[in-house]
Amino acid sequence: MFFKKKWDPRGRHCYITGGSSGLGLALAVLLTKKGADVSIVARNEDRLQKALDALEAVRQTPNQLLKAYAFALDKEAGAAAALEAACQPHGGRCPDALFLCAGKSTPGFFIEQDEASLRSGMDETYWAQAPSALVAAKRYVSHREKGKIVFVSSVLGYFSMVGYSTYSPGKFAIRGLAEALQSEFMLYGIDVHICFPGTIYSPGLEHENECKPKVTLKIEETDDGASPEVVAEGLLRGVQNGDFHITYDFIGNVFRASTAGSSPRNNVVTDIFYSLLGFIALPFWRRSVDATVRSHLPEHQEYLSGKGLVDN
Repeated sequence: MFFKKKWDPRGRHCYITGGSSGLGLALAVLLTKKGADVSIVARNEDRLQKALDALEAVRQTPNQLLKAYAFALDKEAGAAAALEAACQPHGGRCPDALFLCAGKSTPGFFIEQDEASLRSGMDETYWAQAPSALVAAKRYVSHREKGKIVFVSSVLGYFSMVGYSTYSPGKFAIRGLAEALQSEFMLYGIDVHICFPGTIYSPGLEHENECKPKVTLKIEETDDGASPEVVAEGLLRGVQNGDFHITYDFIGNVFRASTAGSSPRNNVVTDIFYSLLGFIALPFWRRSVDATVRSHLPEHQEYLSGKGLVDN
């Protein structure tokens, strides 16, 4: 167990959703540098072309296949069409690994939502990844091929707080899906991984902060965050090590170990340390979060009145 060979992406076909920006693009660049064949999928063709240019700039060999495909992935038909297109240059063979990075967050107060925005929150998180996993699993099994499916949840798939009522449910759902598939896919030789990144400094974060409640911004002001490149390196390292739950920093490790339940552990010894630390420290951290929320009450009452959400 101490000398297990790490997974090597060199020469393998890696399929990345959400590959035109943020974490998906950083991961695509990293895998290209490591000699992988890379297919990126997203909706926006202009951003896809710029992303493909970035991959070409770090190409390692003339034989690497670097491709970009414009598809909507939130329904099975679109996900199936995208995967089929990506498989064709490889003789119809399934990708060796799928990295499901698609998704976004639109924070806000729950009482400002309606049914449409709640459903949109799930579309932007759970449904941005589940159809791709479904069509890939069917293709792997029908072709008797093995591979990897890597989901991207969030540290907000371990806990949640004010502002994320439309985002966290989908990220929790992705974890639930990954937990079920990690068990089921032992039957097919398909490896399942799920990453739980914290704040990522990307264009998506800029969109978030435009609509994020002030109290949420206040709670997060001490969050160091990480660049997409740092997260991509941590994600790939976890996949190479064979980790099921992938976290790449101290805080992520504490939340992972403290909320793992019966999930497979990365390292029993270090997880005992992280879970013990979480048992002691996380209640104090949560108390400070709740105190920040309560202190926001007077300002929030003014906000509600200004929005016409309370009776005067």
